Amino acid sequence: MSTIRLIAGLGNPGPDYERTRHNAGFWLLDELCWKYKGNWKTEGKFHGDVTRVNIDGNDVWLLKPMTFMNLSGQAVLAVAHFYKILPDEILVVHDELDLQPGTARFKQGGGHGGHNGLKDIAARLSTPAFWRLRLGIGHPGDRNEVVNFVLKKPRSEEQTAIDDAIGKSLQYLPQAVGGQMASAMKELHTAAK
Repeated sequence: MSTIRLIAGLGNPGPDYERTRHNAGFWLLDELCWKYKGNWKTEGKFHGDVTRVNIDGNDVWLLKPMTFMNLSGQAVLAVAHFYKILPDEILVVHDELDLQPGTARFKQGGGHGGHNGLKDIAARLSTPAFWRLRLGIGHPGDRNEVVNFVLKKPRSEEQTAIDDAIGKSLQYLPQAVGGQMASAMKELHTAAK
């Protein structure tokens, strides 16, 4: 199994979006960057903020696309092309409507479930076969409310649950990065229900 060489966290840039549910991917990446002593640098050619960290002996690029959600693939593709990173060496961290707050799941491939960031990444990489770390944010219950819902702040108990899931995810990320995705999945899926 291949190691993970690029972790991209999805979100929208700017203070208006900072604490919204759609930015759960950014939240995890910021924690990861802090934990592994990275320093974000804005890179025009990568359409985002990047840093390189060492996670248990593995060099990994961290990326926060600054293109807005529906163009996330532009940044992911730019980094992947430049560093010759294959789709199965990419982990995309994103908010997930189909999981409750407090739940986190690893997954490889599959559909985009209407998530515009995933849709754009799959289109630009010409494959959906990259890895995902899905952070549950819950569902508003009405399809027509989804856009409004993801662009609002979580309620405080939801935020606590999401933060908890991020903390658990960070525990198992080194295994995932090191190519032991099966055990990372099993342990995370048991821990973050």
